[in-house]
Amino acid sequence: MKKTNIIIIVGIAVLMGVMIVSLMGNTRNYATFAMAGKHNKSYDIVGTLDTTKSIIYNAKVNPDEFSFYMKDQDNKEAKVVVNKPKPQDFQRSTQVVVSGKMKGDVFYASSILLKCPSKYEGSSPAAIKTKSLGK
Repeated sequence: MKKTNIIIIVGIAVLMGVMIVSLMGNTRNYATFAMAGKHNKSYDIVGTLDTTKSIIYNAKVNPDEFSFYMKDQDNKEAKVVVNKPKPQDFQRSTQVVVSGKMKGDVFYASSILLKCPSKYEGSSPAAIKTKSLGK
């Protein structure tokens, strides 16, 4: 084999190794509150907002923190504290994904994603077309 072919093969192998390592570092760890409580690492937890309990947010005291109660996929409830401002229409969300760590009985989230109902949910395609045409 020529030296150039060997160099190209080694270069491709190195690039493949770098790609594999970078892809492994970007994986998301989905869990439940119970699993997050057992391990001291960051998890993503999918659940629903418990609307029977209050959402605690006071913009005058700390505009970058709010807390609420959430039920995970196993229907276990936990308090979630988020170190970000409360998103607009938070109460209307149908599903919540929080990323962070569990400390005791409280989940401390560093980020939050909301799945909100569509503004056209339940509308027929004709009604949507009529609304967009201004009729």
